[in-house]
Amino acid sequence: MIIDEYAKGLFQVGGGTYAYVQPNGYWGQSNAGLISDGGQSMLVDTLMDLRLTDEMLTVMADAVPAASKIDVLVNSHADIDHTYGNQLVKGARIVASQASASEFFKVTPEYLVDIITNDHSEGGRYIAEKMGSHLFDYSRIVLTPPTETFDRQKTIMVGDKEVRLLAVGPAHTAGDVIVHSVQDRVVFTGDLLFLGVHPAIWAGSVEGWIDACDTMLSLDVDTFVSGHGPVTDKNGVRTFRAYLVEIRAETRKRFEAGLSVEEAAFDIAWSPPFDEWLSPERVVGCVNYLYRSWGSTDTIDDFVGVFAALSRYAKRKRATGAEHVHTASCGHAH
Repeated sequence: MIIDEYAKGLFQVGGGTYAYVQPNGYWGQSNAGLISDGGQSMLVDTLMDLRLTDEMLTVMADAVPAASKIDVLVNSHADIDHTYGNQLVKGARIVASQASASEFFKVTPEYLVDIITNDHSEGGRYIAEKMGSHLFDYSRIVLTPPTETFDRQKTIMVGDKEVRLLAVGPAHTAGDVIVHSVQDRVVFTGDLLFLGVHPAIWAGSVEGWIDACDTMLSLDVDTFVSGHGPVTDKNGVRTFRAYLVEIRAETRKRFEAGLSVEEAAFDIAWSPPFDEWLSPERVVGCVNYLYRSWGSTDTIDDFVGVFAALSRYAKRKRATGAEHVHTASCGHAH
């Protein structure tokens, strides 16, 4: 069931199964999911802060009485915009892959607030602009890790629904998990799928990510709930797979030509539809990661330094008039 509208809110994608969507999939604007049956409920991911997570849980409970008490929370991976709200799912089993559990909370709220408040370098200012307290509230967050983990796959019953968890990392991160609600023919992808916004490719494995797309395409499903972007179908997965293939190929050409990370990123000219996607500066992080994976020692290794490079890219694009500025819905990514 594909949702025609790309708007904030809760959208039914199966019988008792819902996508919670936050356009436009920008920094911290992640999606989540709810699977319910027989008075039981599973939540897929929490959000960037307590306010957003509480708002989501309230909307879910109003629509689905079983969601007033979440039985199981699955964190698709460890990124903060999918885990910082975990404490609000009181009493739930919190499940993640073993590889993902080792990555939880490497970026703490305290560390992030310290950068936002005190780091006035270019990278610090960029982080404050995109993830500052005017957008998210990092106070009162109690880091709440998984209570159980699994290796490669695990099946959890939600009422009479079979939900298969498939660990397919390293891809976006070391431990990404696909959440497949079998009877609903729905997959919650976490950040294995970005649509309409350039992905954060700073770790994991691009080859593994392409393989994860192939795994998703092999499943007998109709609907994919992306981690950032609209609800889609297999065409959306194919589109994002093509993005990964393109960024790897274009970066490799510039790597072999001897361009620096930032010059290579700025030199890449995207084919449609990627030339219209939001946050094109994120390509710098991807190029930096690929250069490092290919053995370059001329890369940016610190967290704030990567964001400084993103800021420089965005400024150059604005100066050349090459940056697209939209508020647009990307619709279905076919």
